[in-house]
Amino acid sequence: MSDQSTIYQAYEGNTYLFGGNAPYVEEMYENYLANPSSVPDSWREYFDALQHVPAVDGTDNKDIPHLPVINAFAERAKQGGTKVVVASGADSELGRKRTAVQQLIAAYRNVGQRWADLDPLKRTERPEIPELEPSFYGFTDADQEVVFNTSNTFFGKETMTLRELMNALRETYCGTLGAEYMYATNQNQKRWWQQRLESIRSKPTFNADEKKRILDRLTAAEGLERYLHTKYVGQKRFSLEGGESFIAAMDELINSASAKGVQEVVIGMAHRGRLNV
Repeated sequence: MSDQSTIYQAYEGNTYLFGGNAPYVEEMYENYLANPSSVPDSWREYFDALQHVPAVDGTDNKDIPHLPVINAFAERAKQGGTKVVVASGADSELGRKRTAVQQLIAAYRNVGQRWADLDPLKRTERPEIPELEPSFYGFTDADQEVVFNTSNTFFGKETMTLRELMNALRETYCGTLGAEYMYATNQNQKRWWQQRLESIRSKPTFNADEKKRILDRLTAAEGLERYLHTKYVGQKRFSLEGGESFIAAMDELINSASAKGVQEVVIGMAHRGRLNV
């Protein structure tokens, strides 16, 4: 430590402007503002010099006694002259619940897949996620029938009770299908997923022919798996185990893409006058 620093610390501990003397200095300053002649000459000279320092707003306005102002506010508080508005009424509570509903919807879209029922054998319990519980946002059983605006969802209703909303959210994001898409940065992509999932509660409906097609593709894939496992025992390969549902998705993607491709070719030929439609 340098000599200059040691001298500064010693001065800081002995000067009358040291923090421990603040109440005394403030009292002296209050007395000076009320009556400059009531303080010793040394203090008066010091406080006189402060009056030439510009105010915080840049003006040359002189300081005024603080104590009368403080006492005036305290007296008004005692008389009830100062009213403090606290947002604790029924309207503010309803506004808080409306905001909480939007937070609840966002929570299911973000982490609902972590509570999805993806284990058909029930070998492990699903983890507890407080953000998916209404109580986390201050809701009680008495709020179950309260109607909230749900126009930012794709459940097909502009308004829903809290009970209806919770059922819809859990069916969509916590059923046997887990959907994780909120990591996407493109808002249009996220809305696309929300519309596709929430409009059907993540439960697509297939007719008999579509179900047979899916079964046929899964059976064919499983048969190929068994053949490869028997024919090339011990060989390193990539197994389909755990990804069977991907077969149905790829089959639909390829068929839809080819159908749309043919459609685009037909439309293009018609536009060029090579085909009469």
